[in-house]
Amino acid sequence: MRTGRVRERFTGRIAGVGSSSGVRVVVGRWDDSPWGPFTDVMVEDASGHRVLLAPDDRVRHFVASTYSFDEHVIEPVSVEDTPAGWQVTTPSLSLGLEVGNRTPLGLLLGLVPARVATAPWFCALADPLARVVLRGVRTRGTAGNDRREWYGATSVAAVTRITGAWRGTGLGVLASVDPPCRFGFSSTPRRPSVTRVVTTIERPV
Repeated sequence: MRTGRVRERFTGRIAGVGSSSGVRVVVGRWDDSPWGPFTDVMVEDASGHRVLLAPDDRVRHFVASTYSFDEHVIEPVSVEDTPAGWQVTTPSLSLGLEVGNRTPLGLLLGLVPARVATAPWFCALADPLARVVLRGVRTRGTAGNDRREWYGATSVAAVTRITGAWRGTGLGVLASVDPPCRFGFSSTPRRPSVTRVVTTIERPV
């Protein structure tokens, strides 16, 4: 690690979905982080307007220093497990996710020991393959404010259905995440999915 820098790890799940309305949503559900559990939501609408929904100013500042948005909103963000999957609720967004079985990629990732799959060196090795296999997806890169980031995925499950609304307008039915979201150096996979991941961020002290 370079002098004057620190690495922080965020362990959780990332859900990425598209909709027939053109709204694309990325939910970061972090079970373990330097500040404890939290959830943040990134939304890009059909016009390309990018919105960050953060539960408090600390999360807003950290996420907005790493990714790019046109609008930041601080509001309560909750996510609960349901018999079918997840229910994500904020004053701006209601999103129900039905989560199915692991994808072929998820099954393949399950063959790699978690300590290896989440190590930054392995993420760096996997990046060229990820670029080819998953359009728009990177497993390492340079983020905003002189930050470096690695995504170590250990499982991927398919999202099979969505319900909900964004700012009072129905999302419609599930669709591919297309065009790719433009929040940072890496997009969520085109196929709607939930990825179990460890994100390592290296930043200046």
